[in-house]
Amino acid sequence: MTFTPFTNTGLHIINLMERLGRAGIFLCTSCLRIITPPYKLSPIIKQIHFIGARSLFLIIISGLFIGMVVALQFYDALVRLGSVAMLGAAVGLVLVRELGPLLTALVIIGRAGSSICAEIAIMRNENQIDALDCMAIDPYRYIIVPRFIGAIICIPILSCVFIVVGIFGGYFVGCVLFGVSPGSYFGGMFDAVLWRDILMSVIKAMAFATITIWVATVKGFYLHLDPTAFGSEGVSKVTTQAVVVSSVSVFFADYIISSIIL
Repeated sequence: MTFTPFTNTGLHIINLMERLGRAGIFLCTSCLRIITPPYKLSPIIKQIHFIGARSLFLIIISGLFIGMVVALQFYDALVRLGSVAMLGAAVGLVLVRELGPLLTALVIIGRAGSSICAEIAIMRNENQIDALDCMAIDPYRYIIVPRFIGAIICIPILSCVFIVVGIFGGYFVGCVLFGVSPGSYFGGMFDAVLWRDILMSVIKAMAFATITIWVATVKGFYLHLDPTAFGSEGVSKVTTQAVVVSSVSVFFADYIISSIIL
């Protein structure tokens, strides 16, 4: 068979469609296992601790400095426009609508998503998942479901923590450092942030949680089907792919959700 540029392009497209179909089946199977009993709380609590509790300090630090930077940038811009009273509204809207869920997801991708992908890839590499099949233990229910549930519970909560801490970081910069009235800061935020904005934030956080854990688990779970991934180098490769793909997918989903709701 003679390979031409068109042949190679076709093979790449077929390979991409195969991966997307496999990932879609994986997601549907995982969701089906989530909604059907039995449920074991111990693995879920373990993942909540790993994804949520162990990420809390990082989320607080990130939210604090992001809120301070956002307030600093908006203060400089609003001073030029003579609208410093709108500082609280600007900080609140940016954090609630956009930065809170988005940056929380990116932090979790870097800290927990990469670790989850590497862990599952090592299990696949060492035939532990095949051993579960041999013992008639469902690997989806044993490995995937606790991580899905843990991420879907933790990431929206961490997003709320990020937003609250960011708001007070903005308060410190705007009110303590630059003398903006606290009443103006929180009053403008109360008037500007609507329930629709909060709903958008929750929807984004849930969507980002699903994307993050989906990509991380599917990349590790199907390591053995990648002909270029072998041994520890293969684990490193799929982990890097998981971080890149989930980050880009989160940005894409962010735009889609914003365009639908706004």
